[in-house]
Amino acid sequence: MNSVNKLLKALGESTALKKNEHILQTAFQGIGNAGSKRWIGNIVPADLLKLSVKDAVNIIATLSEGGIFYKKFPDNIETPNYGDKWGRLANYIEINDRAIAIMDNGCTCSGILSCIKLLPAIPPSAKSWANCIILSQIWQNIYGDAYEKGAFEENSIYGIRLNTSYSDNVIDYSVADKISPEEQLKAFVDLAHFRGLKAGFRHVISADQIKVATADGDVTFDWCNPEHQELYINECVKLVNLGFECMFIDSAKHIGGYDCENYTGVGDLPEYSQMQYILYEIRSRSGRCDLSFVGEKSTDDFERYRNLGLNAGTDFITGDDFHKVRDCSEKLKYMRDYAPGVEVSNDNYSGGLNYEQKLNRINTALFAYYLASDKLPSFMQAEDLFPLRYDTNTHHLMMTNPSYSTDESALSHWENLFAKDDGKNYNRRAGELFAWALQY
Repeated sequence: MNSVNKLLKALGESTALKKNEHILQTAFQGIGNAGSKRWIGNIVPADLLKLSVKDAVNIIATLSEGGIFYKKFPDNIETPNYGDKWGRLANYIEINDRAIAIMDNGCTCSGILSCIKLLPAIPPSAKSWANCIILSQIWQNIYGDAYEKGAFEENSIYGIRLNTSYSDNVIDYSVADKISPEEQLKAFVDLAHFRGLKAGFRHVISADQIKVATADGDVTFDWCNPEHQELYINECVKLVNLGFECMFIDSAKHIGGYDCENYTGVGDLPEYSQMQYILYEIRSRSGRCDLSFVGEKSTDDFERYRNLGLNAGTDFITGDDFHKVRDCSEKLKYMRDYAPGVEVSNDNYSGGLNYEQKLNRINTALFAYYLASDKLPSFMQAEDLFPLRYDTNTHHLMMTNPSYSTDESALSHWENLFAKDDGKNYNRRAGELFAWALQY
């Protein structure tokens, strides 16, 4: 039994799927030759998050790009094929799976199920380039995994715990006896691939922000310890073997001691040649030559990042100036292994942009090129598709884990986490930009 059907069974649902005719009538769809690409727009996330996983799978099956409705989710799902260097052109959309997880009685769980429910609202990939979802959290964090905390009490995602299971914030451990954490992640990846999306995960590499679980308690990660290096490689390979095909590497700019006067992480980073070896080994051991390694921040020393093994880098140019980005795309069109990316916003975004500025940046990210094959990669947060409420922001939710519920229910948290009527209208306008872009 495939992981999606196994998840449905574990949740007490039938594996028989039912077409959602209403969704077919109301879904957004691509313009021109992208008319078969569909997604749910003009919404706030609570519209989908309040549904059951079974309802979400029904919608995903209904939106099948091939026009075939599968009465049971198919066994063999392959990633959309954009070649081995797809990461050089992709749009990366990061979703904080902890922020949209189920918050109940002070606990946080099942973020991967919420991500499954949100999948129908993510625009699918275009003709020439892929959209890739990056999950903010996979492994346990070291500041209070699975616990809701106050709005200004630290509970940072930027600290991970290896050599143990995956985060309680992410996995539904209430059904772990019926479907393993790994299979839950695999179900998400398969559904993302069915939607025509790539899937990846974010993680830190600052040594003092990583703990290794041992029989004698947690110890601080050490890049000079061969056992720790081997553990890191194998943990990444496990996720790649589940179908994840992108790694977003926090603080990658500073690997090998580069520009460390601007380094804000805590602890040592791997040496340059060491990281080259690590990325090579992840590709080699997984047997995947089509992985995308994305590095946080880029400078104009592009060869440094390309030779490291990266495919894209963030925070090089924003989407504020369309012509400047298009000129950059033209200058770099012969660089097919690595390119710096256009940013709408990143994980450090603390607010300040209005809706028009964000929409302008999305427009630039999607259209600032002469040929679609020369497009620069782009980076955005879920907040750029689904605006958050006025008094929070992406970075705040990476650093803390508050509930915005008014009655201690998960639904109330979802309803109050995001902007409402204005957020819905913004989502519609962002969707219209993607609709035009998908044909290229």
